[in-house]
Amino acid sequence: MTLQNKRKSKPSVSIIGSGRLGTALALALAGTGYSIEVMVARHLTHARKAARLLGSRTSAFGVDELRLLPPSKVIFIATPDDEIANVCEKLAGLSAGRITGRFVLHTSGALSAEVLNPLAAAGFRIGSLHPLVSVSQPRTGVESLRGAFYCIEGDPPAIRMAKAIVRDLKGQSFTIPPESKPLYHAAAVMTSGHVVALFDLAVGMLMECGLTRSKARRVLLPLLESTARNLATTDPARAMTGTFARGDLATVLRHLQSLSKRGSTQALEAYRTLGVHALDLMQRNGADTRVASEIRKVLGA
Repeated sequence: MTLQNKRKSKPSVSIIGSGRLGTALALALAGTGYSIEVMVARHLTHARKAARLLGSRTSAFGVDELRLLPPSKVIFIATPDDEIANVCEKLAGLSAGRITGRFVLHTSGALSAEVLNPLAAAGFRIGSLHPLVSVSQPRTGVESLRGAFYCIEGDPPAIRMAKAIVRDLKGQSFTIPPESKPLYHAAAVMTSGHVVALFDLAVGMLMECGLTRSKARRVLLPLLESTARNLATTDPARAMTGTFARGDLATVLRHLQSLSKRGSTQALEAYRTLGVHALDLMQRNGADTRVASEIRKVLGA
């Protein structure tokens, strides 16, 4: 099969939202044979920049030109969550004759497909497809999207379409109840964004020890990577190492004293909050209950 025939065998796609995720998704889909017809952005210059990465067959529209969208089989909405409802309102005004058999999938992790209900009433099949990866740049994001896990939900036809797209990306899909999307996304944020925030707090602490920011990052990254490798092969309770895994009360006291002197409320509260859960993991692993109780007291739990 030629590349041209392969492209014809895949659904045509338009993507509303030309940010990091929308552009990375477009590049990933194009790489597996999908025809990306249009990239849309609030600012036309952003859409044009994304379209240039995809080649001459991809057009660029501003968000005020949605009425000109071609009848793509699949429309992705990859805008910020707060803009999805407005995009829905605009799309719902398309003529019914151009909607039959077409799909709209949004990429929000926190919102369910229900936010697209106005489009369902207009005749679209609706669903959500959220990649459980961190995309910081479009080009590197392509590799992250290939083989990733994707959370999908929506009406049955949209779920089938989303599953087919995930298979083409060599990924794996799973579904959750629509009402669980906010909790699911909070878990994702804690695993990604909050870990980055925690890492930055740790970098700041090492800078106070005399290291430069770049040096602090370099020395902490291998520790973070080794922890991720441990988590890849074992349960969190067994993957946890260090002070709390050992039940080392004296060291916890030293940590708290040092953090209190430093005057960083954020770092101190993060240490205490995460320390309490670390104790839960410690006890799940069969640690001494008495020692855990003593550490809880000094943490203020």
